[in-house]
Amino acid sequence: MKLLALMKKEFARFFRDPRLILSMLLPGILIYIIYSVIGTAVAPEPAAYAFKVYLSGESAVTQTIEQTVTLNEGWSLEYTQAEDVAAARAEVEAGEATALLVFSDNFDGTLGSGATAELYYNSEDSASAAFATLAGGVLDAYGRSFALTATDFAQTENFAAQMMAGLLPFLIVVFVFSSCMSVTLESVAGEKERGTLATILVTSARRWDIALGKVLPLACVSLIGAASSFLGVALSMPQLMGVSIDVAVSGIGFTGYLMLFLLIFSFVPLIVAAIAIVSTLSRSVKEASGYTSVVMILMMVLSLVTTFVGGIGDWVVAVPVLNAVSAMQGVLMGNMVLWQCLVSFALNIAYAALLVFLIGRMLSSERIMFGK
Repeated sequence: MKLLALMKKEFARFFRDPRLILSMLLPGILIYIIYSVIGTAVAPEPAAYAFKVYLSGESAVTQTIEQTVTLNEGWSLEYTQAEDVAAARAEVEAGEATALLVFSDNFDGTLGSGATAELYYNSEDSASAAFATLAGGVLDAYGRSFALTATDFAQTENFAAQMMAGLLPFLIVVFVFSSCMSVTLESVAGEKERGTLATILVTSARRWDIALGKVLPLACVSLIGAASSFLGVALSMPQLMGVSIDVAVSGIGFTGYLMLFLLIFSFVPLIVAAIAIVSTLSRSVKEASGYTSVVMILMMVLSLVTTFVGGIGDWVVAVPVLNAVSAMQGVLMGNMVLWQCLVSFALNIAYAALLVFLIGRMLSSERIMFGK
């Protein structure tokens, strides 16, 4: 009951202040505006693509791809059976054909038991890149029940796309951190200044309950900002990719959006707990604000590492925040690693729980609470 009372007090502090509610909604709005503007300025005008795709082998997936193509106004698709796969690959590499799809024998009948598919394209050609994004999303919807190999004949990587995929997680982390900071800084330091924390500490409430009563409501409130950020990402992707919303959804896929949602949500409790620790160590809100700026710089560095540093290995999943950023970049670039997303989600939640335990221990220290 004491835990519920403490949580109710924190919720009441938030929902009675319209400014705090607005601070939770702003991240998604800003992400949507920024990336919509970038998409409008950078993405080319919607083109009426006429895809010429070679096929080797047969599968019902080609019909699904064709139906998805028709969702985008002005797009058309023509399939041609490849009599010579090597020659078809050469045409795709030279930009004379859009793509080549190669399916193993009896592909549909062997799904889940040895079926393979190959996609050849050239991302230097905008039509080929658009088809690869669309076809990749459709193939991904089959649940990885076959081995897919995608080969890009482009001589140079799409640097702009890499930068956008790298900067989007950075913006999410910064905006979510800012919204968490607006509701968390006063969680302990503010009550120290007002003298209300001492009253709570002399009650029979357990320090663990007090810590949970602080972090859980603040994390729940901050999840509003996380949801806003996710919606900003989801709604801005069509403008950023220069395609319709149906094609954008099929390009990333339901699983991709679900992983983005979980990854964003995973580091919110972690950020809240980290700021709460800073607030617990500080004697005033002003002091906590100064220390929190250092934590924010650390978060910013972690969210930019994978954008500018190559060759980072699987060990990244063990680093809080950095693991979620790396996994989000994989989703946005079409290279999602499912186990990395799930492990990053679980570890960030575990790290947050560890920090909550640490807050409980700190609340038991008279030296930290009262400077004695």
